[in-house]
Amino acid sequence: MRIVFLPETLDYFNELSTILYQKEYFGFEASALSYVDDLVDDIKTSLHTKVKKNAPSYFDKYGKDMQYAIFKKNKRTQRFVFFVIYQSNNELVYLVRHISNNHVESQYL
Repeated sequence: MRIVFLPETLDYFNELSTILYQKEYFGFEASALSYVDDLVDDIKTSLHTKVKKNAPSYFDKYGKDMQYAIFKKNKRTQRFVFFVIYQSNNELVYLVRHISNNHVESQYL
């Protein structure tokens, strides 16, 4: 099993750490970076074990026939990880195509 991130999702992580620090969700830039690193590690290690739901058609703009899983990072914020699963050389590959949170897109789920 392998987890692959589209470049857009990697950009999201870079932007997320900057936003979290600039909006003072974290008092130190290192803390914001650590939060994002933990999120990435969590996705890499547990995406395949999460409950998967079919993504509504609203999210087809990021890819067809996607599924999503929820990663709860604190009491107020959940991250939605949208992905497709395919097989390559007898290995399951999870291609992460989009990431968002409940503050932005929960109304579409």
